[in-house]
Amino acid sequence: MLLTSVFGLLLFLPQICSRHGNSECARQHVSFTSFLSLLFPPFLVYTILSKVQSDRNVYPSAGVLFVHVLEREYFKGEFPPFPKPGEISNDPITFNTNLMGYPDRPGWLRYIQRTPYSDGVLYGSPTAENVGKPTVIEITACNRRTFETARHNLVINIMSAEDFLLPYQAEFFIKNMNVEEMLASEVLGDFLGAVKNVWQPERLNAINITSALDRGGRVPLPINDMKEGVYVMVGADVPFSSCLREVENPQNQLRCSQEMEPIITCDKKFRAQFYIDWCKISLVDKTKQVSTYQEVVCGEGILPDGGEYRPPPDSLKSRDYYADFLVTLAVPSAVALVLFLVLAYIMCCRREGVEKRNMYTPDIQLVHHSAIQKSTKELRDMSKNREIAWPLSTLPVFHPVTGEIVPPLHTDSYDNTSMPLMQILSSKFSPHLAPPPPQDGMHSEYPFP
Repeated sequence: MLLTSVFGLLLFLPQICSRHGNSECARQHVSFTSFLSLLFPPFLVYTILSKVQSDRNVYPSAGVLFVHVLEREYFKGEFPPFPKPGEISNDPITFNTNLMGYPDRPGWLRYIQRTPYSDGVLYGSPTAENVGKPTVIEITACNRRTFETARHNLVINIMSAEDFLLPYQAEFFIKNMNVEEMLASEVLGDFLGAVKNVWQPERLNAINITSALDRGGRVPLPINDMKEGVYVMVGADVPFSSCLREVENPQNQLRCSQEMEPIITCDKKFRAQFYIDWCKISLVDKTKQVSTYQEVVCGEGILPDGGEYRPPPDSLKSRDYYADFLVTLAVPSAVALVLFLVLAYIMCCRREGVEKRNMYTPDIQLVHHSAIQKSTKELRDMSKNREIAWPLSTLPVFHPVTGEIVPPLHTDSYDNTSMPLMQILSSKFSPHLAPPPPQDGMHSEYPFP
């Protein structure tokens, strides 16, 4: 009888805890089953299976912010060895969330966990398309120290919110908050209280919260306790207050265009805890929005319905590509050949030649050119072997004692291009100069003064 009562309590306790969403109740269930596993070892298998298969049901409303915290303390009792009552365990735990049967979460649901030592948060704004359809989210917790895992299912039953429409929506950008800080119930309650004090609506709800990083923002530098920033959208059932519409004034719009802070009278009601960028506030009035759907009218730019697609037949006619080949290959080749012949004629057939060049070049210029070439060659030879004879271009032209012209050292049949330049010029252009003085023991016909 005792065993039957214990089994009944173990079967119905997880369902009661899941229905009411009480994490403390679930922790008491874990402690109770751990105590029974010590008294009755067969209960150990049921304890592990019951924790793995436990589900939790939540009932958010469409168009209203949904926040679900994955508490580390709730999952600590899932990993063996199970902690004793009063024992403190601080193992790092990470969470992986996905839609059952799919690798990722639904598009409207986001997840954030800063460190393995902080709680994870599921948040988002359910859409009206999923109303009445249970969304099962698989939550896999992993102990990063022992690498033990535990899996829970979160069943999200989205409820319709047509009876509580919020047509007036305002989106605020808060600079001094991160998304996980803003998702805390205390902080979010304080912000909604400040907005309600300014707006004075009958119903006010948070619609969505988005990190600035998801809107293209940059990661802040880790200095001066800078924050990422967060966008918070709230909705109400009454029109916007005059304070919120002060941003639309031309003076404030001009200040925003000049990157200056606008003058808002109700900013002091937020400044104590929230630093709002009023230039990025967005006011949406859904009562004035007109449906943009237009019926498609067939006309210019829209093709008429041609019926079913008919693929081409299997037997296609052969096509002659000879003409295409001539146009594509032969014509460019002919043009290239003509250009080649013109270039060859210009470069090869219109050369004057060396003989014609020498015919029209003065002799003195040719001599200079030849002498420069010979001197250059001799200098290059000297750089290879420095013990060779002095070049002819460096020999003296005049006698060092008498100052008279030194006779040529070579016969007339010798190539005069190897002679010193000044000596060649003196022999060609000064025939009236006196011959060199006679050697010792020889008589001269010319008297000397």
